[in-house]
Parts: sequence; C-alpha cells; structure tokens
Amino acid sequence: MCGIVGVVSSAPVNQLIYDALLLLQHRGQDAAGIVTQLDRKFYMHKAKGMVRDVFRTRNMRALPGLCGLGQVRYPTAGNAFSEEEAQPFYVNAPFGLVLVHNGNLTNAHALKAELFSTDHRHINTESDSEVLLNVLAHELEKTTRGLPLASRDVFAAVQGVHRRVRGSYAVIAMVAGHGLLAFRDPFGIRPMCIGQSQDGTWMLASESVALEGTSHHYVRDVQPGEAIYIDLDGQLHAQQCADAPQLSPCIFEYVYLARPDSTMDGISVYQARLNLGETLAKRVISTVPPNEIDVVIPIPESSRPSAAQLAQLLGLPYREGFVKNRYVGRTFIMPGQSVRKKSVRQKLNVIASEFKGRNVLLVDDSIVRGTTSREIVQMARDAGARKVYMASAAPPVRYPNVYGIDMPTPEELVAHNRTAEQVRELIGCDALIYQDVDAMKQAVLSALAPNAPRLQGFDASCFDGVYVTGDISPQDIERLNAQRVGQEEGAEDNSRLALPNASE
Repeated sequence: MCGIVGVVSSAPVNQLIYDALLLLQHRGQDAAGIVTQLDRKFYMHKAKGMVRDVFRTRNMRALPGLCGLGQVRYPTAGNAFSEEEAQPFYVNAPFGLVLVHNGNLTNAHALKAELFSTDHRHINTESDSEVLLNVLAHELEKTTRGLPLASRDVFAAVQGVHRRVRGSYAVIAMVAGHGLLAFRDPFGIRPMCIGQSQDGTWMLASESVALEGTSHHYVRDVQPGEAIYIDLDGQLHAQQCADAPQLSPCIFEYVYLARPDSTMDGISVYQARLNLGETLAKRVISTVPPNEIDVVIPIPESSRPSAAQLAQLLGLPYREGFVKNRYVGRTFIMPGQSVRKKSVRQKLNVIASEFKGRNVLLVDDSIVRGTTSREIVQMARDAGARKVYMASAAPPVRYPNVYGIDMPTPEELVAHNRTAEQVRELIGCDALIYQDVDAMKQAVLSALAPNAPRLQGFDASCFDGVYVTGDISPQDIERLNAQRVGQEEGAEDNSRLALPNASE
C-alpha cells in the first residue's frame, strides 16, 4: 500500500504535491518522493522518512515545473531499507519516463526475466515498480516506433501493459515533454480518483481526501483498466484499455487502510465502518448478552466509527479508554518483538477509571498477528477490568495478501488454521467476537452511493482466500513471501499491520 498523486497545472506544482502527500501520509511512512518537469527536464527528490522530514525548503525550491507526481511509500516487496527503492522511478527512453505505483505485481519475477532476455532492459533494484516502469517503457517504444507521441499510442501501450502484467497496480507516470498518464489494473484493486480545481488544475490521487484537502473538486474514480492521459495543455483523454475489466476493489481499504473521510469507488469509508459496527452488534448479541457489558471502548483510531455504532445499537456507554501518543514511531517499524511490546505501551495509555471494576468490550478494526491484541487485553486487565471481551469489525485474517498489503506469512497470522476459541485463548480475552465474511461484504457494499458504478464484488482474499486475479497458487504465495521487504537492521517483524490505525 502506497499513496500516489499526479498534477498538471498552469502554476508551479511542487507545494500542491507536497500538500497532497501529507494528506496521504497514512498510506506510507517509509519513504517519500516528488518529481516535477520543466522544459522536458525532470527534477526529483526522494528519501526515506515522512514527508515533513524528506522535504526541506531547499528541496522544494529545486522542484520547478507545472507538472509532477509524488508518492509516499509503504514497501511490500524488495528492500524496505534501500534509498534506491524510494519512488518515483526514472528511465530515459522512450522520451523520458518517471513513474509512481501503488500495488503489487504477482508476476514480477517472470517479467524481470522477460525484460532481460526479450526486451533487453535492465532492472537494478528488487522493486516491482521498476519492473512495471520498464514494461510500460517497452510498450510505449513499440507503439510509437520513433514517431511523435499521440494519445492513441499511450493507450495502446497501456493495453500492452495490461496483457503482460498481473496483480494490483494504480499507476501515475509522466512522459517528458508530453504529459501525465494514469491507469488502474483491470480489477481496480487499488484505488485512484481524479479531480479538478477552479483554475483548471488536474489532480489524480489514491484517495479523494487528497483532492478535497487541496481545493480540488472530485470528478470521478478512474475505472478498472482505464487509462487517463492529460497533455501539458491540460486536455484530458480517457480510454478503456483492458479486455474484460471488472470492479473488485480491496475490501481492506474500507475496513482499515483508507482515511474515514475518503470516498472510494462510490463507497464512503466512514459509512462502511458504521455499517460494519451495525452488523458486528448482531454478532455480539449472539455471544455476550449486552447486560453483561458495562462499556464499549474502541482501540484507536480506525475502529471508532464501528465501535460507536455498535454501542448505540446495544444501548451501551461508549467511552475512550485508550489515549494515543501520536509522537511515538509506528509499532510495526520497530525491530523485533521485545521492542514491539514496549512500543505498544508507549503509544497507547489507558484511562484506568474506564476499566476498573467493569466488564469492557474492546472493539478493533481487525486482528492480524494477535500480539498487539494480547498486549492490549493485558493492559485492560492491569487497569482493573473485571472481564475483557474483544470484538473485531473484520472477519478472521486467515490468508496472506498478495496485492500490496504486507500481510505476514500464513503461519504468522493468528487465525490461520485456528478456531475463534483457540485465538481467544492466545489473546487472553474472556470472549472473542469476529465479523462474518458475507456480512462484512454486504456492510461495505451497502455504503455504495446510488449513482456509483456497479461493483462486481471485492477482493477479500485475506479473509476468504479467493484471489480475484485468479492466478495465485500456494507456490505463488510461497514465492511472494520470499520477496517481502528485506530483513535488515534486525527487523524480525516487518508486518505493517502490527498495530491498528492506518487511517490516523
């Protein structure tokens, strides 16, 4: 999961891209990069770290131009510690191309070999985004054949990319001296939308919050398989480039990853989370009588809408029992389990009066490894809770994700090959209530706006094991696990889902 943005304007775009990346910071904190274009020359700055740390005044002054793109990185393949793998990526032919990518290619290994042996292109990192850039460059070279670039050539190149590439990809690229290109994979697994400001500036971004927060009017979502080409005069061209597109977005975006104030493919993330709380309330009633629960407490932040809705429907008090320290580094980037435990308690502190002598129902958005959940349950007990119940707004996470979320291997998932009762024992709570898979899908789908494009379904592979691209075998999962972010600097645990609250 990454956050990407692209802009074509009649005014300098460096500050605009920076502001948009700040609004997408929840989608990646490992690295950030911006590239702009002036007189066919690219100006780029990228480095490891948060947006506010990567870009100083001197860096921003060195990014001139009326067109550009940017990315915040959350690595799921390659090496998380490599400066070289920060995006954007650049290749000098044809024309000069730079690219940012959100997603994960499931056939990157085969493509890399094909690029070397057949296309005679060199890949210098372990990043699948560099593979994708070179596939696009090769297809663009084939369609233009040395002639001036036209929009039909751009769309023909994207058609070639769709034929060769598998997996999830939302892409924004810039062609030197010509314009901005954006496209989504034929299943629309990873999100991307388009907006326009009153002065005619075009912006493409992973989430609508980046448009709204920079005074751009949301126009629509980029459709699965569709390509958008905006030339440097601000003219927008669009064409469907996939043979059989079907909209099946990643459901984990709505459960956990996206900001609650975003709308994706016609679905309000906030409304989806309210709906998840409503269906979860029915599951709670069948497991724990409401009169045995004194208070409902969310585990901040993503679970708050679900917890509030659940409490209201059950007629129970809703309280904030955990206070979050926003100035502690994310737990999931800490090296090793011992440091993880310490960081959970540094990042979350209990308000003891909300727990003492009470039966508390903790509501989380999801439970992945279970290590953080176990620690939080113990914190509640240490604060004096009489009984601690745990409810998850998402179903058990039983399968790895291969489309751009750094889910652990199956053996590291607490619910893999375990019953809910076995997970409850490991977490240490008095009762564990999971969301139902079908109820989750229906809850999110019911947040779809009436005039929105029809969804064919969701990719819910980490919950139901069904991979929408239809090309994933157990051997593929084993190979993709081997390509997970590099295990350097003593990082025993690279899971980006160790502590909830992606959408802070």
